[in-house]
Amino acid sequence: MRENWAGNLTYRAAEYVEPASVDELRDLIAARPAVRILGTRHCFNDIADTTGTQISLAGLPPVIEVNESRDAVRVSGALRYGDLAPVLEDQGLALANLASLPHISIAGAVATGTHGSGDRTGSLASAVRALTVLAADGEIRQITRGDDDFDGAVVSLGALGAVLDVTLDVQPSAQYAQHVFEQPRWDAILDDLDAVTSAGTSVSIFSTWQRTDAADQIWIKQAQPDGSTDSRAAVAARLQAVAATRPRHPILSEPAEATTEQGGVPGPWFLRLPHFRLDFTPSAGAELQSEYLVPRADAVAAITAVRSMADRIAPLLLVNEIRTVQADDLWLSSSYRTDAVGLHFTWKRDEAAVRALLPDLEAALPVSARPHWGKVFTLPGDEVIGRYPRWDDFAALRARFDPERKFANDYLTRLGL
Repeated sequence: MRENWAGNLTYRAAEYVEPASVDELRDLIAARPAVRILGTRHCFNDIADTTGTQISLAGLPPVIEVNESRDAVRVSGALRYGDLAPVLEDQGLALANLASLPHISIAGAVATGTHGSGDRTGSLASAVRALTVLAADGEIRQITRGDDDFDGAVVSLGALGAVLDVTLDVQPSAQYAQHVFEQPRWDAILDDLDAVTSAGTSVSIFSTWQRTDAADQIWIKQAQPDGSTDSRAAVAARLQAVAATRPRHPILSEPAEATTEQGGVPGPWFLRLPHFRLDFTPSAGAELQSEYLVPRADAVAAITAVRSMADRIAPLLLVNEIRTVQADDLWLSSSYRTDAVGLHFTWKRDEAAVRALLPDLEAALPVSARPHWGKVFTLPGDEVIGRYPRWDDFAALRARFDPERKFANDYLTRLGL
């Protein structure tokens, strides 16, 4: 547990502990001056690091409880989406969306504003209707949608305490099919981005930026039964894209066996919405990631800025993914009060070179761009927090939950917390 999953970060924690009960967790937090909760280590920066004690909640008893009305499920915060999904499917239920990989913990994904893709689908945090937090003072606090603190407490950066469980909205299970088209033309994409991203329930555009006239692929995931065949074909034709003749990986050099089934074959929601299968290493493994989310009105300008830097970006890049997120009211969500378009970069694991490039990339993007909390960015803390209108309210919330800053670390200090 000394490194994050990608191997680009070695944790400095003096101690790693995995308590087996809430009482043991409470005692650990009370006895340590500095603690951070560690999830599945799928963050590329030091958000989960500390010089004190790292605590994993994976040893707590697992919880998966569907309510009587079958529209919500209460789950352990440490549980992975890939472990929850088949249990829901067995009960005829589903989540509205999933991230590109099912390997991540629910509480960790929610706390960092992680998302999938879909014009009409919010981030994973937007599905939260309640959460249970063990605060620094040992008190267990239940926070429910509609409470004064709720919108601030969901995307929390791990600053409020240990999230014991999360209650998520669920819906009836659905089948999805996934279609891949290759070489869509950039000019056509940017001419009507809304038409492209609305071509399916979930749409992702992938590019290595080795060329600037066409992207590499567009993945369209569509709920079944599918009545949109004509519109999907029309979008592909307008983009001058061709249907893939074999399964593809987002990173063209990687084998497609790690990806969820394509070719329009219907399957359960949790085996189509993610890009990667649970039993394979997602993406490239040894990599870095950055992501910047911009309001939809700024998306074409943001993509155009990236396109103008293609000659500098391509040598360091494994793949760039463009996807969409519906607006929400969560204070630290990158889609707070705006439909957003995310520009996600999977980099080769050359951190010095990537960090040297990022200031220029960040300067080229619209000033509305919000970096993903769990990925690599170089924007100064004051610039980041200035892009969140409710930041001062969150700082006050954090001070109430953790006045002694037990859950603080260098990452939060850079943000003024």
